[in-house]
Amino acid sequence: MGLSNHLYILTGASRGLGLAMAEQLLRPGHSLICISRGTHAGLARAAQAQGAQLVQWQQDLADSQTASLRLTNWLALQPADRFASVTLINNAGVLARIAPLRDASAADLANALRVGLEAPMLLTAAFLSGTRHWAVPRKVLNISSGLGRRPQASQAPYCAAKAGMDLFTQAVALEEAGQPNPARLCSLAPGVIDTDMQVQMRSPDAGRFPDVGRYAQLHEGGQLNTPEAAAEAVLAHLARPDFGDAPLADVRDAPA
Repeated sequence: MGLSNHLYILTGASRGLGLAMAEQLLRPGHSLICISRGTHAGLARAAQAQGAQLVQWQQDLADSQTASLRLTNWLALQPADRFASVTLINNAGVLARIAPLRDASAADLANALRVGLEAPMLLTAAFLSGTRHWAVPRKVLNISSGLGRRPQASQAPYCAAKAGMDLFTQAVALEEAGQPNPARLCSLAPGVIDTDMQVQMRSPDAGRFPDVGRYAQLHEGGQLNTPEAAAEAVLAHLARPDFGDAPLADVRDAPA
């Protein structure tokens, strides 16, 4: 395949924004590894039609150590000159039951934080370690949220996971800046998107989730992006020549 082949590793690719990004990344000259709890038959057909390389790893990211070890072992088997560039996209996340923290179950909280924060950190560590000697462009794109940058009642687990993602991205960007071939990192808020997560956020009663009306208004007012449009905007940001100059960004930010 040689140096015309670009590698993308994408989590949460079986639905929503992740699926839309996967579909748009399946292009000639691209190799895509999708890491999700389930596989998607449509992606396999699309890869064949586009002449792209696709591997789907069925992996529960709540078991983040296994996911990290799997990526570590796979990267160790790859020649350092196999790919023209390598990119990790941490997209997977879990919306815990929408309720005050006092009413949350320990299992639900642990799952949300493992998938939303622990897994991205472990996968990023495995990616950076496994590619540190690869003399090609390396990028880490973490899909964040506005809820990582402003608090919201009954959303403590999701807010905490995304705020943690924002800060660890900024910290690792500082670490990479002093390396011989530094990876470029960005934690990117993708805007409001019409996904299953948005359906969940419109569903609780106002007593349990005071902001439920806001999400209903976004839907009724046609203010939600389609997953396809959001994926296009996210991947356009990833392709920007200044990607990573600002390790904390929003797709709605104007180009510098």
